[in-house]
Amino acid sequence: MQILILGGDGYLGWPTAMHLSAHGHEVAIVDNYLRRRMCLEQGVEPLFPVPDMHRRAAIWEKVTGKRIAVHVGDLRRWDFVSEVFQSVKPDAVLHYAEQPSAPYSMLDRRTADLTLSNNIGVTANVIFAVREFCPDAQIVKIGTMGEYGTPNIDIEEGWLEIDHKGRKDKFLYPRQASSLYHTTKVMDTDLLWFYVRTWGLRATDLMQGPVYGIMTDENENNPELMPFFNYDELFGTVLNRFVVQAVVGYPLTVYGQGGQTRGYLNIKDTLQCVRLSLEQPARKGELRIFNQFTETFSVNDLADKVVRIGKDLGLHVSIRALPNPRKEAEEHYYNPVHTGLLDLGLKPNYLTDDVLAQMMQLVMKYSAAVRPDIIFKSVKWS
Repeated sequence: MQILILGGDGYLGWPTAMHLSAHGHEVAIVDNYLRRRMCLEQGVEPLFPVPDMHRRAAIWEKVTGKRIAVHVGDLRRWDFVSEVFQSVKPDAVLHYAEQPSAPYSMLDRRTADLTLSNNIGVTANVIFAVREFCPDAQIVKIGTMGEYGTPNIDIEEGWLEIDHKGRKDKFLYPRQASSLYHTTKVMDTDLLWFYVRTWGLRATDLMQGPVYGIMTDENENNPELMPFFNYDELFGTVLNRFVVQAVVGYPLTVYGQGGQTRGYLNIKDTLQCVRLSLEQPARKGELRIFNQFTETFSVNDLADKVVRIGKDLGLHVSIRALPNPRKEAEEHYYNPVHTGLLDLGLKPNYLTDDVLAQMMQLVMKYSAAVRPDIIFKSVKWS
């Protein structure tokens, strides 16, 4: 297929581009370097420098002989969007192009406004562009398990069947996001569902849990092709942060009681899930929703694993409980369904001791570059 990846410079966007290219698809990527600019603005650069998209694409072509087309611009601008869609003529559109950080969205009014205008505006433009230029193309959008919150019932896979006063119906599963970022993801889902019903589009919405890891099959022999690896509170996912903290002797920052439980997945499994969803598309007029994770852990579970594996590697790893700056339930029921992607053929990469040790050993090679002052930013929800 001809696949257009929006947000192709990101932690997940670039590895996905390589993965799809390696599997025989024609790939074009779009980004305006927003994530890089936000990191510079907040003084939280990633663990190691990452080449720009043109340089990465050139390296990939030299290594594999496969070309990834690069487009630089702002997807909030309709003239740019229409130009790219008419140039690429995609069979499928993969939408990563959003401000990706819950803490960043909660910093202040300005970052909240950027999150709203970018995330909702880009999603709307993508929908309009697909209808106008490639109405048979599937939209695959990365949502988040954070849309659901932590309800006291099982979390179904996107939909909930209701029996009310003797009548039955099926609805989107109730959403109760815990940050503005997650709330924009809820709005994305609502936009997709509205236009699927109205215009008969085909869409897959992937409710993704926090992702961890650096290495993929496509970058393991070339460090220049590795993705961003942030370890700060704003842009680093929890396990990635804990691994860096362990390596440099910074106490693991566990918020509150540490019972917050979520579904996690290896970066390799993100790539699998996206490819499977693209290659086995939703039907026309269908919004298909998958819960995209492979295992559930509490924050305490992850911290204990990092302490144990760190000790095996000769590291002294400690845990520091901090007052929780977020508005979230710390002890809660959590039982989400996640069978849809397994049915499509997902072969999970689980968080084994070896996987965690390999992550820590890789970070140890870059330990001299770690800045402890950017790890904890103390972003408060209220």
